[in-house]
Amino acid sequence: QVQLVESGGGLVQPGGSLRLSCAASGRTFSNYAMSWFRQAPGKEREFVSYISWGGGISHYADSVKGRFTISRDNAENTVYLQMNSLKPEDTAVYYCAAAVVRYLGSWYEERNRYNYWGQGTQVIVSS
Repeated sequence: QVQLVESGGGLVQPGGSLRLSCAASGRTFSNYAMSWFRQAPGKEREFVSYISWGGGISHYADSVKGRFTISRDNAENTVYLQMNSLKPEDTAVYYCAAAVVRYLGSWYEERNRYNYWGQGTQVIVSS
C-alpha cells in the first residue's frame, strides 16, 4: 500500500553535505516507521538511521552518528536524511524503507522487518 521514491543523491566532495528525500505515497503514511539503509559495491546492505512513526524516536548507526540527521514530515509524506561531513566510505546506494508494525528492541537494524523499499539513490563521495 506504500510506494517509496528516493531522491537527492549525487556526487559530493569529502566534507560536503547532501540531503536525501524519500517521498511516500499510499495509505496511512504516518503509521509507518521509516529507516534509511545503504549498500556499497560488494557489501551487504547496512542500517543507517531509523525514525519512529511519530518522529519522536530516532537511531543511528555508529558510523554516521554526529554527522547524519533523520527527520520526517508526515504532512508532506516525506522522510529526510541530512548528511554532513561526508566521507568516501559513505559512498553507497541509499535506500528508504518502511515498516508497518512496531517491534521491540533494536529491530530497526534488521532488513527483514521492513515491508516496503524504494529503488535507491546513489551517493558518491570523492575528490
